[in-house]
Amino acid sequence: MNKLAQIPELQKKIALYDDMKAYKELCHLFFHPLYRTAFAFIRSKESAEEIVSDVFIKLWQMRARIAEIDNLRVYLYTVTKNLSLKYITRQYKNPVTSLDAIPFEINVAFGTPEELCISADIVKRIQAAINELPPKCRIILQLVKEDGLRYKEVAAILHISELTVRNQLAIAVKKLGQSLPAYLQSSINNLRLAHK
Repeated sequence: MNKLAQIPELQKKIALYDDMKAYKELCHLFFHPLYRTAFAFIRSKESAEEIVSDVFIKLWQMRARIAEIDNLRVYLYTVTKNLSLKYITRQYKNPVTSLDAIPFEINVAFGTPEELCISADIVKRIQAAINELPPKCRIILQLVKEDGLRYKEVAAILHISELTVRNQLAIAVKKLGQSLPAYLQSSINNLRLAHK
Protein backbone atom coordinates (compact mmCIF):
# COMPACT_ATOMS: atom_id res chain seq x y z
CA MET A 1 0.00 0.00 0.00
CA ASN A 2 1.17 3.51 -0.82
CA LYS A 3 2.45 5.16 2.35
CA LEU A 4 0.64 8.41 1.56
CA ALA A 5 -2.63 6.51 1.33
CA GLN A 6 -2.09 5.43 4.96
CA ILE A 7 -2.14 8.99 6.28
CA PRO A 8 -5.90 9.20 7.00
CA GLU A 9 -5.76 5.89 8.89
CA LEU A 10 -2.75 7.04 10.90
CA GLN A 11 -4.54 10.33 11.67
CA LYS A 12 -7.55 8.41 12.93
CA LYS A 13 -5.48 6.10 15.13
CA ILE A 14 -3.61 9.02 16.67
CA ALA A 15 -6.75 11.11 17.22
CA LEU A 16 -8.97 8.36 18.63
CA TYR A 17 -6.54 6.06 20.42
CA ASP A 18 -3.42 8.15 21.15
CA ASP A 19 -1.65 5.47 19.12
CA MET A 20 2.08 6.06 19.60
CA LYS A 21 3.00 3.50 16.92
CA ALA A 22 0.89 5.37 14.35
CA TYR A 23 2.45 8.66 15.49
CA LYS A 24 5.98 7.28 15.06
CA GLU A 25 5.05 5.94 11.62
CA LEU A 26 3.75 9.38 10.62
CA CYS A 27 6.93 11.01 11.94
CA HIS A 28 9.07 8.54 10.01
CA LEU A 29 7.07 9.18 6.84
CA PHE A 30 7.42 12.96 6.96
CA PHE A 31 10.61 13.72 8.87
CA HIS A 32 13.06 13.79 5.96
CA PRO A 33 10.93 15.83 3.51
CA LEU A 34 10.03 18.35 6.23
CA TYR A 35 13.66 18.53 7.33
CA ARG A 36 14.74 19.22 3.74
CA THR A 37 12.18 22.00 3.50
CA ALA A 38 13.19 23.60 6.81
CA PHE A 39 16.89 23.29 5.93
CA ALA A 40 16.32 24.92 2.55
CA PHE A 41 14.87 27.93 4.34
CA ILE A 42 17.30 28.30 7.22
CA ARG A 43 20.49 26.43 6.15
CA SER A 44 21.21 25.06 9.60
CA LYS A 45 21.05 21.31 10.17
CA GLU A 46 20.50 21.55 13.92
CA SER A 47 17.86 24.27 13.66
CA ALA A 48 16.06 22.44 10.84
CA GLU A 49 15.92 19.29 12.98
CA GLU A 50 14.62 21.37 15.88
CA ILE A 51 11.93 22.93 13.72
CA VAL A 52 10.74 19.54 12.44
CA SER A 53 10.76 18.20 16.00
CA ASP A 54 8.61 21.18 17.02
CA VAL A 55 6.21 20.38 14.17
CA PHE A 56 5.76 16.84 15.45
CA ILE A 57 5.47 17.97 19.08
CA LYS A 58 2.73 20.38 18.03
CA LEU A 59 1.04 17.56 16.12
CA TRP A 60 1.08 15.30 19.19
CA GLN A 61 -0.21 18.09 21.43
CA MET A 62 -3.21 18.60 19.16
CA ARG A 63 -3.70 14.89 18.40
CA ALA A 64 -7.34 14.86 19.46
CA ARG A 65 -8.13 17.27 16.61
CA ILE A 66 -5.91 15.97 13.81
CA ALA A 67 -8.66 13.81 12.35
CA GLU A 68 -10.36 17.09 11.42
CA ILE A 69 -7.44 18.12 9.17
CA ASP A 70 -8.41 17.45 5.54
CA ASN A 71 -4.89 17.28 4.15
CA LEU A 72 -2.35 16.50 6.85
CA ARG A 73 0.52 16.61 4.36
CA VAL A 74 -0.26 20.24 3.45
CA TYR A 75 -0.76 21.06 7.12
CA LEU A 76 2.68 19.67 8.09
CA TYR A 77 4.48 21.51 5.28
CA THR A 78 2.64 24.73 6.15
CA VAL A 79 3.61 24.49 9.82
CA THR A 80 7.21 23.73 8.82
CA LYS A 81 7.28 26.76 6.50
CA ASN A 82 5.74 29.01 9.17
CA LEU A 83 8.15 27.86 11.89
CA SER A 84 11.07 28.35 9.47
CA LEU A 85 9.94 31.90 8.68
CA LYS A 86 9.48 32.58 12.39
CA TYR A 87 13.01 31.28 13.03
CA ILE A 88 14.44 33.53 10.31
CA THR A 89 12.60 36.55 11.69
CA ARG A 90 13.73 35.81 15.25
CA GLN A 91 17.30 34.94 14.27
CA TYR A 92 17.98 37.92 12.05
CA LYS A 93 15.67 40.45 13.68
CA ASN A 94 14.37 41.11 10.17
CA PRO A 95 10.76 40.40 9.42
CA VAL A 96 10.43 38.35 6.26
CA THR A 97 7.87 39.96 4.03
CA SER A 98 7.84 37.46 1.18
CA LEU A 99 9.31 34.19 0.01
CA ASP A 100 11.26 36.11 -2.62
CA ALA A 101 13.30 37.70 0.17
CA ILE A 102 14.57 34.36 1.51
CA PRO A 103 17.84 32.90 0.21
CA PHE A 104 16.25 29.47 -0.31
CA GLU A 105 18.63 26.64 -1.21
CA ILE A 106 18.11 23.25 -2.91
CA ASN A 107 20.76 20.60 -3.30
CA VAL A 108 20.68 18.31 -6.30
CA ALA A 109 20.28 14.67 -5.25
CA PHE A 110 20.59 11.74 -7.60
CA GLY A 111 19.19 8.32 -6.78
CA THR A 112 19.04 6.21 -9.91
CA PRO A 113 22.09 4.69 -11.63
CA GLU A 114 21.47 6.86 -14.70
CA GLU A 115 21.44 9.98 -12.58
CA LEU A 116 24.67 8.96 -10.87
CA CYS A 117 26.40 8.74 -14.26
CA ILE A 118 25.96 12.45 -14.88
CA SER A 119 29.34 14.16 -14.80
CA ALA A 120 30.38 16.42 -11.97
CA ASP A 121 30.47 19.33 -14.42
CA ILE A 122 26.81 18.88 -15.30
CA VAL A 123 25.87 18.57 -11.62
CA LYS A 124 27.67 21.88 -10.99
CA ARG A 125 25.78 23.49 -13.88
CA ILE A 126 22.45 22.23 -12.59
CA GLN A 127 23.21 23.39 -9.04
CA ALA A 128 24.32 26.80 -10.33
CA ALA A 129 21.13 27.11 -12.40
CA ILE A 130 19.02 26.17 -9.37
CA ASN A 131 20.84 28.71 -7.21
CA GLU A 132 20.12 31.42 -9.80
CA LEU A 133 16.37 30.78 -9.62
CA PRO A 134 14.30 33.17 -7.51
CA PRO A 135 13.63 31.78 -4.00
CA LYS A 136 9.93 31.14 -4.59
CA CYS A 137 10.74 29.30 -7.80
CA ARG A 138 13.30 27.14 -5.95
CA ILE A 139 10.95 26.13 -3.14
CA ILE A 140 8.23 25.28 -5.65
CA LEU A 141 10.72 23.16 -7.59
CA GLN A 142 11.66 21.27 -4.43
CA LEU A 143 8.12 20.74 -3.21
CA VAL A 144 6.86 19.47 -6.57
CA LYS A 145 9.85 17.61 -7.99
CA GLU A 146 11.64 16.42 -4.84
CA ASP A 147 8.76 15.96 -2.40
CA GLY A 148 6.11 14.99 -4.93
CA LEU A 149 3.46 17.44 -3.79
CA ARG A 150 0.65 18.35 -6.15
CA TYR A 151 0.29 21.87 -7.50
CA LYS A 152 -2.83 22.37 -5.39
CA GLU A 153 -0.96 21.33 -2.23
CA VAL A 154 2.00 23.62 -2.97
CA ALA A 155 -0.43 26.48 -3.65
CA ALA A 156 -2.08 25.89 -0.27
CA ILE A 157 1.24 25.70 1.59
CA LEU A 158 2.66 28.87 0.03
CA HIS A 159 -0.65 30.77 -0.18
CA ILE A 160 -0.38 31.29 -3.93
CA SER A 161 -2.48 30.17 -6.90
CA GLU A 162 -2.05 26.85 -8.69
CA LEU A 163 -1.36 28.85 -11.85
CA THR A 164 1.57 30.55 -10.10
CA VAL A 165 2.92 27.15 -9.07
CA ARG A 166 2.66 25.88 -12.63
CA ASN A 167 4.24 29.02 -14.10
CA GLN A 168 7.10 29.07 -11.58
CA LEU A 169 7.81 25.40 -12.24
CA ALA A 170 7.82 26.02 -15.99
CA ILE A 171 10.34 28.84 -15.47
CA ALA A 172 12.53 26.54 -13.36
CA VAL A 173 12.46 23.70 -15.87
CA LYS A 174 13.22 26.08 -18.75
CA LYS A 175 16.18 27.65 -16.94
CA LEU A 176 17.51 24.26 -15.87
CA GLY A 177 17.21 23.04 -19.45
CA GLN A 178 19.17 26.04 -20.72
CA SER A 179 22.01 25.24 -18.33
CA LEU A 180 22.54 21.78 -19.81
CA PRO A 181 24.57 20.81 -22.85
CA ALA A 182 22.53 20.48 -26.06
CA TYR A 183 22.53 16.66 -25.99
CA LEU A 184 20.85 16.70 -22.57
CA GLN A 185 18.35 19.45 -23.31
CA SER A 186 16.06 16.95 -25.02
CA SER A 187 15.97 15.00 -21.75
CA ILE A 188 14.87 18.04 -19.79
CA ASN A 189 12.19 18.71 -22.40
CA ASN A 190 10.76 15.32 -21.46
CA LEU A 191 10.24 16.74 -17.98
CA ARG A 192 7.70 19.19 -19.35
CA LEU A 193 5.16 19.52 -16.71
CA ALA A 194 1.90 17.68 -16.77
CA HIS A 195 -0.80 19.43 -14.79
CA LYS A 196 -1.02 17.88 -11.33
